[in-house]
Amino acid sequence: MLDYGKHNILGVEISAIDYEAAVASVTAAGENRERLTLSALAVHGVMTGALDAAHQFRLNHLDIVVPDGQPVRWALRLLHGVRLPDRVYGPTLMLRVCEAAATRGLSVFFYGSRPAVLAALTQNLQARIRGLRVAGSEPSRFRQLSDHEQLELADRIGSSGASIVFVGLGCPRQEVWIYEMGHLLSLPLLAVGAAFDFHAGTLLQAPSSLQRIGLEWMFRLGCEPRRLWRRYLGLNPRYVQLVVMQALRLRSFQPVCDGPPPQFIRHG
Repeated sequence: MLDYGKHNILGVEISAIDYEAAVASVTAAGENRERLTLSALAVHGVMTGALDAAHQFRLNHLDIVVPDGQPVRWALRLLHGVRLPDRVYGPTLMLRVCEAAATRGLSVFFYGSRPAVLAALTQNLQARIRGLRVAGSEPSRFRQLSDHEQLELADRIGSSGASIVFVGLGCPRQEVWIYEMGHLLSLPLLAVGAAFDFHAGTLLQAPSSLQRIGLEWMFRLGCEPRRLWRRYLGLNPRYVQLVVMQALRLRSFQPVCDGPPPQFIRHG
């Protein structure tokens, strides 16, 4: 079990931990019904924080931000000398947490995406993981939630009997959601991005060979070029440039952690 603490990548505090440490933290919080917020960030997620001070504030107040992408893991090594055996990939982390939850008798809740995806996700995971208890699920409303709606949602999740909540709203909406809902729910909240679609079978995962060498983005760009071309072709080169600048100390990236919280944007 590896946990080397948090380290600054472009101003975003990334948790240098492995799967075992992440799963242990989540299941402990689920058993004790304690607040814990976790996000799995790849390059796009780190860049949303690097380029937006208000969102960086949110990210730096999450409890755990794991290195979802290989380039984020490599940056931990380049900038801080941290050697992790692997990235902590959101879809894989979701499976491992579900397996641990089934073993410990903890129930899970899925929030986000569409009803058809949630139905397939629940069916596939329960077929794959014996004894997995699903306390409930609720699709995204694809709009901002009012204060009243947010409180009602927190009450529905809390009264469902869920021990762990997985959130699939896409970056950065899901990080905003767990940051805000973390104040209303004494449960672990995990933002896992495209994991819902992958495990539901509605979106193809990149071959493991591409994942290992950090080219998952190329596969996803080929699958969804119209939606993702700006993200990958614009942000990826910028990320490399900024990481090199940080490594050479040509630019300082001070994490935004203090001061008043940013304006809330309640996504659902």
